Amino acid sequence: MKTSYKRILLKLSGESLMGSQNFGIDSEVLNHIAVEIKKIIHLNIQIGIVIGGGNIYRGLSASKQGVDRATGDSMGMLATVINSLALQNSIEKIGIPTRVQTAIQMDEIAEPFILRRADRHLEKGRVVIFAGGTGNPYFTTDTAAALRASEIKADLVLKGTRVDGVYDSDPEKNPSAVMYKKLSYEEVLDKNLKVMDLTAITLCMENNLPIKVFNMNISDNLKKVVVGEDIGTLIS
Repeated sequence: MKTSYKRILLKLSGESLMGSQNFGIDSEVLNHIAVEIKKIIHLNIQIGIVIGGGNIYRGLSASKQGVDRATGDSMGMLATVINSLALQNSIEKIGIPTRVQTAIQMDEIAEPFILRRADRHLEKGRVVIFAGGTGNPYFTTDTAAALRASEIKADLVLKGTRVDGVYDSDPEKNPSAVMYKKLSYEEVLDKNLKVMDLTAITLCMENNLPIKVFNMNISDNLKKVVVGEDIGTLIS
């Protein structure tokens, strides 16, 4: 089967791992993600993944509770490592070799992020999960995804969400919300669409890195995107 991309970066929110729970990690969601990834590994797609940590801890929310922002963000970065290890376990259970690389050095748990090593893993068909955000406070995992995608020279950033694409208002609150099929980076910024944060969008724009927003919860959607089917919203 012909694919439209050779190397992709998949961005998942920490909240997506909760499933129907209010907190933590749902094993059924992890298994679903792992199965969807397996469907495209066999198409010789090279996959990097960045996961948020909002299902466990969110630095920005913590700052409202009196936690120093830098400290809260560091705690959030550690939450992404927990999520990354959980996803690694699920992917490897179904026979896909995986590596976790962290922006914060923790040698007993995962490899440090080294670009050349990540590149080699991807070339060998291993899924590389980039944990620990950028390693710096005040930067979101959206920005980490845009940064890692730029570094590994990904063809596309895929943002997996629980809705079908980018809408003019929240489709979960407004049944009349209209979905965009295509947007420019400038339109996303001008319309203040909450696709990714400002830094992430700007980084993608500067590196001419397209973003596809799609519903990760629907089976086969990830495969449909990489073979070029017209689903979700393309930002370029």
